[in-house]
Amino acid sequence: MFSIKSIIFIGLFSVCAIGAVFLPHLGVYGYLADYSIGPYGQWWEVPFRGLGIRYSFTLALATIMGVVLQYRKLRFGSAVFQGQEILVLLFLLVIWFSFLGGSSTVVRYSTVDHPAVKFTKIAVFLFLMTHIITDRNKLDGLMWVFVMCALILGLQAWDMPRRSFVSGRLEGLGGADFAESNFLAAFMAAMLPIIGIQLLRARKWRYKLLCLPAAAFAANTIVLCRSRGAFVGIFMGCMAAILMAPKRHRKKIAVGLVLGAMGGLYVSDEQFLERLTTIVVSEQEERDESAMSRFRLWNAGLQMVYDHPAGIGIGNWYQTIGRYIPEYEGKDSHNTFVKCIAELGVHGFFLFALIIWFALNETRRIRKISGRLPPEMEHDFVLLAFGIFLSIVIILTCGLTITMIYMEGLWVLLMLPVCLRRAYENAVMDYEAETNACDSEK
Repeated sequence: MFSIKSIIFIGLFSVCAIGAVFLPHLGVYGYLADYSIGPYGQWWEVPFRGLGIRYSFTLALATIMGVVLQYRKLRFGSAVFQGQEILVLLFLLVIWFSFLGGSSTVVRYSTVDHPAVKFTKIAVFLFLMTHIITDRNKLDGLMWVFVMCALILGLQAWDMPRRSFVSGRLEGLGGADFAESNFLAAFMAAMLPIIGIQLLRARKWRYKLLCLPAAAFAANTIVLCRSRGAFVGIFMGCMAAILMAPKRHRKKIAVGLVLGAMGGLYVSDEQFLERLTTIVVSEQEERDESAMSRFRLWNAGLQMVYDHPAGIGIGNWYQTIGRYIPEYEGKDSHNTFVKCIAELGVHGFFLFALIIWFALNETRRIRKISGRLPPEMEHDFVLLAFGIFLSIVIILTCGLTITMIYMEGLWVLLMLPVCLRRAYENAVMDYEAETNACDSEK
């Protein structure tokens, strides 16, 4: 006997997988939902486990078929690759040169994909996404997928049993990239601005009301994860929101930030608040070992760069750190940027920095030039650009204490500005065509 959740799951999967052949954006939606929620770890997926379905692979394959069959209907403009996409291709080349030319990676990736293989898969999906999600409606649908994923994960976190907590921290919830609590917290923190802009953009009250529990349960999940990195990311996001808020919505955003801060304080507990105090204490002896170890690891990473400016090789951090700090052998870098420059070298880090700059600058440009559209459409794109900008700021700030250089969620957010740019260009084309048609009738 299948449960209702099992039937809903397999039904939605079937719709996305089959529908992707005809409507490729359904494949993108399904893939991101699969990535975020991670059906393999859910009890409602158990009835289908014996079928051996690889959900993400099936969705990606169906999406590729859809792109091939519906290629003429895709509206990604005259440029097959925009500047940011070219940079990602170059970054992928750096990764493979590092993999092929560096020393062999041992032990660490014997049971999971090597980062070079994983990032290749990420790149394939990114290019599918940026060539499919190219109009306002599809981008809006993608934003609602994020809202729903945050709500589902938040509800699951709220209902998790005590055995799911390790040293008081929630572990093992969500997709494969979120196996460790800090990664889940960073993802949920990055979803908060998206939930916020969907609340402002939604015209129907039922959609607005959907955003409220999504935000509340996302914040509660961050507290349950006890992630200091996510808290710092949210703090930086709030500072950016205050400085960059669109004029039309500044009061609403200010009220939202105040209410969000009050709500976050309400769901916080003593253990979470105690962990936060280790961020700001000045005395070294008051900082816990977890916090202090990060500084030692970062210093070791910079020493690696000094010794190997071209990089130690992708995936080789874990087998190298023991040479610099023997007692930390096998430990992670706990910093996205340090790991990037240590493994991929100065040139790899430079490309990564360019990708970040392109992403942030693209959101600024969209806000600046959206005046070519009617007022309502203009404000819609301004809000989308604002929300994506904040999500990128938050996840990059989280990256200061969490290693996410090969985490798919980070790259999806970094490439959303490409989708936004193409959606904007198509909106302008449609508006100008409509205006010309009206003028010719007159």
